[in-house]
Amino acid sequence: MIAISDTDRVFVLTGAGMSAESGIPTFRDSGGLWRNYTFEEVASPEAWRRDPALVWEFYSMRRRVASQAEPNLAHLALARLERRLRDRLFVCTQNVDGLHEQAGSQQVIHMHGELFKSRCDTCRRPPFPYTQLYEPPTPLPRCECNGRIRPHICWFGEMPFHLNRISRALQEATVFLAIGTSGVVEPAASFVASMGRRSRTIYVGPEPPANISLFSESYFAKAGEILPVLLDG
Repeated sequence: MIAISDTDRVFVLTGAGMSAESGIPTFRDSGGLWRNYTFEEVASPEAWRRDPALVWEFYSMRRRVASQAEPNLAHLALARLERRLRDRLFVCTQNVDGLHEQAGSQQVIHMHGELFKSRCDTCRRPPFPYTQLYEPPTPLPRCECNGRIRPHICWFGEMPFHLNRISRALQEATVFLAIGTSGVVEPAASFVASMGRRSRTIYVGPEPPANISLFSESYFAKAGEILPVLLDG
């Protein structure tokens, strides 16, 4: 069991391995390819400028897959932990599928965006819910300003969202818990290193991440199986 005191502040980072337990394949599971395109070819600003219709097809596929997934027991355990710790819990996810919210979590930071939201690529209109699927030859969705509507996703080469809030939460945290992360994708892979020796650093997942040496504790098992035990006792 992970002991959390009445004064601890807990930072949780969740990665693709957590969503994989709900049936959403990771980029590695699919060999890094979609219809013989690499993910960089369909998930980058260059891809959007070159072939926005192809990008929309890719994200429509991802929306179909995510819409059929359901939160697993690890998502539910974190939602219960939020009800117990309230503002002493900070959940930051690399996942874009919305499964944390479906499980009942109310305060989740999406550093890589949200699959079921979109935004204009031209004006400053805030991101908005957008669940439609794109099928060619349907016209590309357009904003009121006539800019093109793009998925609200942090693509390869773009700056992740909410880094200032994340940095403050890391500075305040006394417990750092990473779940199902690869330890490769930056800047998230460096979060654990920023904790230094002042806090407990814990990894949960079926296999060691690339940065496993930076964690003080590790539990190698599926998050849905072990996290409820670790958090609920």
